[in-house]
Amino acid sequence: MSTSKQSSDSAEEPRTRGVYVYGIVPADVQAEEDAVGVCDGPVSIVKHGDIAALVSEISVDRPLGKPEDLRTHAHVLDGTSRVAPVLPLRFGAVMTDEEAVEEELLAAHADEFAAALEELEGRAQYVVKGRYVENAILREIIEENEQASKLLGAIRDQPEETTRDARMALGEIVSNAIEAKRDEDTRTVVEALDSLSVSVNVREPTHEEEAAQVAVLVEVARQEELEKAVGELAEQWDGRVDMRLLGPLAAYDFVVTQKPEG
Repeated sequence: MSTSKQSSDSAEEPRTRGVYVYGIVPADVQAEEDAVGVCDGPVSIVKHGDIAALVSEISVDRPLGKPEDLRTHAHVLDGTSRVAPVLPLRFGAVMTDEEAVEEELLAAHADEFAAALEELEGRAQYVVKGRYVENAILREIIEENEQASKLLGAIRDQPEETTRDARMALGEIVSNAIEAKRDEDTRTVVEALDSLSVSVNVREPTHEEEAAQVAVLVEVARQEELEKAVGELAEQWDGRVDMRLLGPLAAYDFVVTQKPEG
């Protein structure tokens, strides 16, 4: 009987809690007291030498991947990037406990993380986005392309069923023209930001009317210069392209680390 009881007592309880890891920061970073992470857990710090991890406790029974989880992950990292360098981990990094975070993540990659943080010191990612004003870009294409102009004249005020081929041909011309303009306008954005950027990553378009989407790594101290450069582009393209500047953000396009095994 005693043997059976001992066996029962020694059986491992199923693990219900884990530690979610957002990213790597210098050890002197402090989590804000009201910072809330995934699953509404308070954000804290796990340290190892000169580096640390931003973490929060979560229930391992709760599946990750809801839109609010992704937003919270980014919010924690982007908020930190305003005050300190941060190496983002890919979404969904969960380890067994804080000891595993320190030993299996921080200690195992200490030199690599420290070197990357040093490279990021004083820098953050910004994203410059431009989207074509639909009527303006269509008018521009029609004015520049004689065939498009003729096709538009042929289908104007005509039933859709009798002009299907012409509409398809016009759609293809417009699509190709926007792609060519996007390439040209993206180069213009990159050139305008070249003197400010430590590194540049041209992103793939996420919308058919996207004029440009460029991620840049910039000294945070030069944010006003960056804002001025984007503002000048917005003035140059007023009524043609709507411009947006996002940031400072964590350096997702430049130093995102893989999820740890845990």
